[in-house]
Amino acid sequence: MSEPDVAHLAHLCQAMRRDIIEMTHAAGSGHPGGSLSAVEIVATLYGAVMRHDPSDPKLSERDRFVLSKGHAAPVLYAALAETGYFPREELATLRKLGSRLQGHPDMRKTPGVEVSTGSLGQGLSLANGLALALRLDGNATSTVYCLMGDGELQEGMVWEAAMASAHYALGNIVAIVDLNGLQIDGPTCEVMNVGNVPEKFASFGWTVITCDGHSLHELLSAFEQAKHASDGPTAIVARTMKGRGVSFMENLCDWHGKAPNADEAARALAELAD
Repeated sequence: MSEPDVAHLAHLCQAMRRDIIEMTHAAGSGHPGGSLSAVEIVATLYGAVMRHDPSDPKLSERDRFVLSKGHAAPVLYAALAETGYFPREELATLRKLGSRLQGHPDMRKTPGVEVSTGSLGQGLSLANGLALALRLDGNATSTVYCLMGDGELQEGMVWEAAMASAHYALGNIVAIVDLNGLQIDGPTCEVMNVGNVPEKFASFGWTVITCDGHSLHELLSAFEQAKHASDGPTAIVARTMKGRGVSFMENLCDWHGKAPNADEAARALAELAD
């Protein structure tokens, strides 16, 4: 990918980070930490990798995105707004009564949301279903991208789904792990150690790619490699930092599910100014 495109993605990332701060502040609730850690991943998908059309959200040839870590809905809403699925001004309605932007993604309400998520551990199974349906429909071009948090890898259902992905040779699935090392109760290694995540996926028969989840160049390379991987599923394990981009939120589990107040939002937005 050319340098101007990477520059555009970097600009998109900054815009999405501002959106996350503004919408969680306006709501007075939400999950900024894990949304900020996934910004580069989601921006790269919506800004460069996925085939999608905001004017036709149900385009049959589109790629599908599953936000398994559904509490990070602000990062998805930011991407959808910035790429034209709905007006950016609507982000201020996050978690408000009657809003299309619920605390977790709702496929019945929000344009561009493929599946309703929020119960951790279920996203990869949903992605398997989408991938199998695409196969049955004879769609050999669309890919299902599933973003998971490392904390949710503590759910056994994830590994049942991983086993099924490999068993059915679902080459149209790419799972991305947002490996930020923190969950609501503290470091994942202390709450319930998920161990060597790349080795785990490899042991289940997946092709595994590791990268810096905040490097646009490495993410673009990883997604390109995934397109040319084997016939089975691919996992991209992206090393990230919770709260990335806002100095006083970085690498602190306190910001997993706490919205910034007025002073904190102003400080964060000052850091994120162009």
